[in-house]
Amino acid sequence: MFLVTSNKTKQLLCMNYIGQVRPAELQLAHADVTALLADLKPRFRLLADLSQVESIDPECATEIGRTMELFDQAGVGLIVRVIPDPAKDIGMNILTAFHYPHHPRIITCETLAEALRKLTL
Repeated sequence: MFLVTSNKTKQLLCMNYIGQVRPAELQLAHADVTALLADLKPRFRLLADLSQVESIDPECATEIGRTMELFDQAGVGLIVRVIPDPAKDIGMNILTAFHYPHHPRIITCETLAEALRKLTL
């Protein structure tokens, strides 16, 4: 499952990857991501929470890369990732190298609490 929400006041986009994540779910959410980005200003912050992931289909990498490009074009300023289990990281650093040409600041945390501190929430 994939859930995306935003907080316009805090200029924050939150992506939650939950359970077993499949490419079709990410593709269906693409329009939601695009709509939420329209309400955010350049230098917005992004929280990507993978703490509830059981598995991510390797085919999701294509859609995640496509979404990263949207974030880059929208001017993301800070990305905070919650990845408590390195085995569930599907190669975010590699995807980042190819899909974020503007090189936003990226922080990886082990817990959501740590991530929220980094986001100053």
